[in-house]
Amino acid sequence: KIKGGVIPEEFIPSVERGVKGAMEKGIIAGFPVVDLKVTLFNGSFHEVDSSKLAFEIAGSAALQKAAKGAEPVLLEPVMRLEVIVPKKFFGDVIGDLNARRGNVRETKDRLNLKVIDAEVPLAEMFGYVTNLRSLTEGRGTFTMEFKEYRKVSESIAQEIIEGKRK
Repeated sequence: KIKGGVIPEEFIPSVERGVKGAMEKGIIAGFPVVDLKVTLFNGSFHEVDSSKLAFEIAGSAALQKAAKGAEPVLLEPVMRLEVIVPKKFFGDVIGDLNARRGNVRETKDRLNLKVIDAEVPLAEMFGYVTNLRSLTEGRGTFTMEFKEYRKVSESIAQEIIEGKRK
């Protein structure tokens, strides 16, 4: 969004490129910035010294400066799971979901089975199918779909920033 008319129209796309480039590079640990509204309020130019590259650099620098005071946070994708297991394996599967930072929303009985509705961060789901098979003697199944992005806890965010977690 643009307010005012001090900057010539030809330089506006360069500012936008600079802002978008800085968003793609990220502010925290190189992860891209999302869900951000940017407004260009004012600026100046010089007939001789102004260039598209200068305005692109200015856009990037402005985003980085603004982000420092904005307290940005890391977000992670959270998945909704429906896990169906024989009742005798229910406790082990619940324990495994909890160990994966899962949040069990609801459980239901269906014949001799338990249906578990849970939310689990995607980062914790790698290798889940193999683990579920092991826990249920191959009789457990699950479906998974994207639910939302959520803020990462401070301790995990610190691990990510320090490069200890992927």
